[in-house]
Amino acid sequence: MLKRALVVFLIAASATIGFAQEPWKAHQPKLTPQESGTTQLLIAVSPVNSRVVWAAGTGGTYVVTTDGGETWRAGVVPGAKTLQFRDVHGVSEKVAYLMSIGNNTTDFRIYKTVDGGATWTIQFKNETVNAFYDCFAFWNPKRGITHSDSVNGVFPDIRTTDGMTWHSIADHMPPALPGEASFAASGTCITTQGQRNAWIATGGSTTARILATRDGGDTWNAYDTPLVSSASAGAISVAFRDPWNGIVGGGDLSTNSSADAATSNDGGQTWTLMNKPPVAGAIFCLAYVRDNRHGDGEEADHEHDHTVVVTAETEPNFDTGSAAWTPDEGRTWFKLPDVSGYWAVAFANPKAGWFVGNGGQILKISF
Repeated sequence: MLKRALVVFLIAASATIGFAQEPWKAHQPKLTPQESGTTQLLIAVSPVNSRVVWAAGTGGTYVVTTDGGETWRAGVVPGAKTLQFRDVHGVSEKVAYLMSIGNNTTDFRIYKTVDGGATWTIQFKNETVNAFYDCFAFWNPKRGITHSDSVNGVFPDIRTTDGMTWHSIADHMPPALPGEASFAASGTCITTQGQRNAWIATGGSTTARILATRDGGDTWNAYDTPLVSSASAGAISVAFRDPWNGIVGGGDLSTNSSADAATSNDGGQTWTLMNKPPVAGAIFCLAYVRDNRHGDGEEADHEHDHTVVVTAETEPNFDTGSAAWTPDEGRTWFKLPDVSGYWAVAFANPKAGWFVGNGGQILKISF
């Protein structure tokens, strides 16, 4: 299963339905480069609010800012120098979780710090042969879920309810299709909303699906999407702005084709394809501009409830790409010039979002 990144970030901010398209052309977001303090590839990013942001990537590296990116502090987790951090979840300037992968079964680990990165504790180390954990997401600082590719027809997913210990919920998951898996989409193959809702994007088989729970992972349903699916294709990244309205993106990572997005207004049960974004490749990472997971509530209006920014890197090197955004969840798109080589994007609010990517690049995006 192809696990590297061709990045298409869908950042959904909003435009009122029926809003004239012309004014948006003059309202390109502001882009501000920032210095991360590392040259390692940064794969995932997690804003806590407009000032505190965590990111992580290769070489066991994490970076954190407490001043909105004016300065970043980089560090390496002891004993993790040979690992990649494919996902990060920031709770505060002191508390964060990291999810690693490597070449061995036990290289999948979940780390946590409670002192701003001064020390890290390994909370979980994988022992399941052939498991590949792609992403994790949290409902609150102590309740989260981690998703893996299927193993022998079963998703060996795990969950924490206390922020310290992780336990299998494999027997709660739907049966997997042959070869069904997810993509390590900078941590965005799974998303949470509210206190108990979660959705997982899958591919790798005959059908690209969404796995959905309404009760914190106790029970799940599987729903088909119209996205292309094969061993190298499927639904890759998913986000929901409320319990019912969400967007999923995907495509084929091996052929750099089929960049598609679809939306749902019934909690993921049915999906409608939207217009294609003006990018090459496959949609890899998406995030709402008014992010309900990380948002700090600094903006009270709902102007940006539906917007989408897209960036795509392409095979074989994943070091170039293109970018675009949509104010209306894929009905209309506008290119983002000069945004390339970024793997992940996430927002605290419409004025405070961050791309991270190749060579330690960080780019602040503000609407």
